[in-house]
Amino acid sequence: MARRAETIELAVLGLLHEGPMHGYELRKRLNLMLGWGRVLSYGSLYPTLKKMLRADLIEEETTAVTPVTRRPRIVYRVTEAGHTEFERLMSQVDSTAWEDDNFDIRFAFFGRTDMEIRLRVLEGRRTRLQERLDRVQRELAMTQKEVDQYAAELQRHGVESVEREVRWLSDLINAERNDSQAVTLRKEP
Repeated sequence: MARRAETIELAVLGLLHEGPMHGYELRKRLNLMLGWGRVLSYGSLYPTLKKMLRADLIEEETTAVTPVTRRPRIVYRVTEAGHTEFERLMSQVDSTAWEDDNFDIRFAFFGRTDMEIRLRVLEGRRTRLQERLDRVQRELAMTQKEVDQYAAELQRHGVESVEREVRWLSDLINAERNDSQAVTLRKEP
């Protein structure tokens, strides 16, 4: 994925699978999905929507003017090509799938993803975080004497946050595997 623009496209396609939405609703839902640390501006959303319209991934419909709105609203809906693109993006399993910018969005739509793909993405994310954790712990051990108590506390907090996410991912992976085994057992005669 080409980072932010394609991540926004994936999120828009995923949200529009739930039903048509206007730009304000899409932005509100995307900001909830992206989390408190990342806010999506209209300056990022509308160019992405225009690009998606040109690519026939979405279509727009203008609603009637009402006394409340005073102007027509444009409602976006996903097209057949958009459905196909969403499936393609969700089935990609490469390093971008578990990077910080993409993982949360992909995870939000895991319910529409094959179990094998979910497992590969979860395992990739866990491996990436474990590598990051190992590196930070090595660096922390080397710099422990060089930093004041607040910098050390911030480093400790970062390590604990990553450790917590690694445990969470391990629990999710185990649950996926157990669900897979339960399904396999139910299918056997």
